[in-house]
Amino acid sequence: MATETFVMKGKKIVTGKASGEAIVTKEAISFNGGVDNMTGIVTEPGHELEGQNIAGKILVFLTGKGSTGGSYKIYDMVSRRTAPAAFVQVTPEGVTTIGAIIGNIPVVAGLDQDPTAVIRNGDFVELDADAGTVAVTRRASNG
Repeated sequence: MATETFVMKGKKIVTGKASGEAIVTKEAISFNGGVDNMTGIVTEPGHELEGQNIAGKILVFLTGKGSTGGSYKIYDMVSRRTAPAAFVQVTPEGVTTIGAIIGNIPVVAGLDQDPTAVIRNGDFVELDADAGTVAVTRRASNG
């Protein structure tokens, strides 16, 4: 069985490398009130990822939202080991970027394809922010 792999090119927002399972949303995320920093579970009512754990995963999302307290929440999640391993964003903004900088979370954005449209939950992602690349290996389909 062949495995599909493709590479997207974007720009480094925060330096570093990470790899892991993708968790994807086409919605913006608030880390201050929308994610439980103690567990990494998305708690925002009605959010596409509500009830799912983002800890240790490659979080593929539209953008951040909410107050600047979200930057500290991201940093706190890193210290608790409940933060995502990396961010792949459509549009970077200050709250998640500052949180990623202080938490040493690699971030790539501005990719040549919409990552929320082409990366699927469970795909294996290798992110090299310094090179601006996101390599995606499709998970095996069930059937």
